[in-house]
Order: sequence, then C-alpha cells, then structure tokens
Amino acid sequence: MRVDAFDFSLSEDLIALRPESRREDARMLMVNGPERRNARVGDLPEFVRPGDVLVVNNTKVIPVFLRGLRPARAHGGSVHRVPIDVTLHKRLSETDWAAFVRPAKRLKSGDELKFGSSLSARVSHMGEQGEVVLTFNHGGKGLDELINTVGAMPLPPYIASKRKADEQDRRDYQTIYASREGAIAAPTAGLHLTPGLVAELEKKGVEVVEVTLHVGAGTFLPVKVADTKDHVMHGEWGEVSQDAARRLNLAREKGHALIAVGTTSLRVLESAAAHDGVIKAFSGETAIFITPGYHFKSADLLLTNFHLPRSTLFMLVSAYAGTKAMREAYAHAIGEGYRFYSYGDACLIARHDRQGLLER
Repeated sequence: MRVDAFDFSLSEDLIALRPESRREDARMLMVNGPERRNARVGDLPEFVRPGDVLVVNNTKVIPVFLRGLRPARAHGGSVHRVPIDVTLHKRLSETDWAAFVRPAKRLKSGDELKFGSSLSARVSHMGEQGEVVLTFNHGGKGLDELINTVGAMPLPPYIASKRKADEQDRRDYQTIYASREGAIAAPTAGLHLTPGLVAELEKKGVEVVEVTLHVGAGTFLPVKVADTKDHVMHGEWGEVSQDAARRLNLAREKGHALIAVGTTSLRVLESAAAHDGVIKAFSGETAIFITPGYHFKSADLLLTNFHLPRSTLFMLVSAYAGTKAMREAYAHAIGEGYRFYSYGDACLIARHDRQGLLER
C-alpha cells in the first residue's frame, strides 16, 4: 500500500504545545463510520455501558532526553567541547543504552559524552541515522537515578522543535496510571484521563484493566519508504497479565465492550489475541504493524489522539475505522480547529464492524 495514501496537510497552529489545563475539557470527535459528532473527553461516560472495560497502558515515561557535550574535533589543540542532544531509547544492559544523537555527523566511536559532573558515557558503537550504543560510567539503579535527575522528558520533535521540555512536562507527559518505567514517549490518549473522570466511569460500572506497552523508538521514526510493505517496525516490550486476560475475556463473554485507551493499548491487545479473539497472557517484544486490511480481534472502541500524516498510527486508525472514514474525520477535525498530536484533542472511534456501539 502506498504511504502517500496516508498523507494530509496540517497547519502548524493546530499542533498543541501544552495540554488543556483541565484534561477532560479536551475536545473529542466521535467517529462512527461516516458519522461524526463533536463532544469532549468529559462526555466519555455517556458513551459507555455498565460492564464495559477501559483498557489503559500503565507504562511510565523515563526522562531519557539528555543534553550533553562531546569532544570537539581538534583544531590547533583546542580542548573545548560541542553540545550534543541524546535520546535514549532502549536499555541493553546494566550500563549500555541504544540512543539517537543529534548532531551525529562528527561523532566517533570511543568519544566520551559528558552530562554534568557525575554522568558520562562512551560511544561504544556507531550505527546508522544517528543511532549509537552508549556505555555509561554508572550502572543499574544508580544509573537510573542519575538519568532521572539530569534527564528531561523526551518530547516529540514537533513540540521539542518549538520549546524545551520543562518541569511542567514531568507532570503533563505522564498518565495517572504510569507505574512501570520503560517508555520513551507517553501513551498520549491516556493523558486525557483524570481521577475524577475515572471515578465517574467506575460509578457507572465501567471496569479498568491495565496492560503494558513500553513505547519505543518507532514513535519518533518517520516512515521513509514508499510502500508500507517495506517499512520495518521497531520492537517494543509489552505485557498482558494472566489476570488481565481473564478479566477481558470474561467481559467479552458477557457481551461488554472493550475500549482501548490509545493505540499502544490496542497494539498490545492485538499482540495477545488469538485468531478466535481469545486474549492470552502475553509478555515479550512486539513489532506488530497494522495497516488497512488487518483483521482486528480485540477492542471494540478506541480512544486516541490525532496522529501525524504518513505515520504508522494514522495507518492503524485507518485500518480500524476505514481509510475513507478517517480521512473525512481528520478533514472535519482540521476544519473545526481541533488540536493535534500528543498534547492535543482526542477522538473516540468505533471499529468498522462495531459501529452500533456509538449509536446511542
């Protein structure tokens, strides 16, 4: 399938740089096949029934963006250092991380990078497109603590190019369910949930089930190929516990809907689901890549943000609701001034074969 089939134009003024101060005040576009309706996230309890299950991703974002200094290439014996930006994206051992660096052009294997007075790393391997392996001067929990101290939240490029991450992002870019460290990006649909909204849903009889998918490098990497069959997804670690699988299957047996909060929750559910739709316990890497024509086996509804053009996530929602329906929904959202991407507004989408669930 041609990647340019998932392209669209978006004005930069629609890219949200901060979330709504009251998360439940974010707008929510209802997408039910060709039908659309403007609502707000706080209206979510109106569209669920007692016994339905909200599936949330409990991954926790690590502040893995590090601003440091690398050695300058010598000019007349100069020993000054040059600024470099590092985004850690996958832990390889007690001391080693895979990372993306910018600028990478003059970086060499063996270079020592300094991140303040206590943390440094040696470039132990140079890969392609700015990817390197770093070996730190600390390991284990000591390294984790230093990264948490000196690191900043790894904001997506469309925000980071306009402003630096700050202390407010340490709160804003984390869901209320965040408990298992491992993500380098937030499961952004979950950012809309507040304790008050969840309490309202639970009062209505909605159950909350937690799964885990540690959002990884694929979030930052653009699709550079012309055809989707040539795109290779980065693996991400996920888990659906035995208890979570049991609760999800029981709800489905009773005829209740599963509502995936975010594409990350949906992807790990699909990784755990058997061909007959039964959700199995799952733990391990998944590189599932969902494009139109995929047969979904798990969630009936999807709460998600608005995604980038030509992205794997826009391909996923197009597979979920239908390409025509999602292109029309995005055109509607742009025309109505919805806020896009990580800190933006949301949409609640009915799976293409479950549209009756939103006809209420």
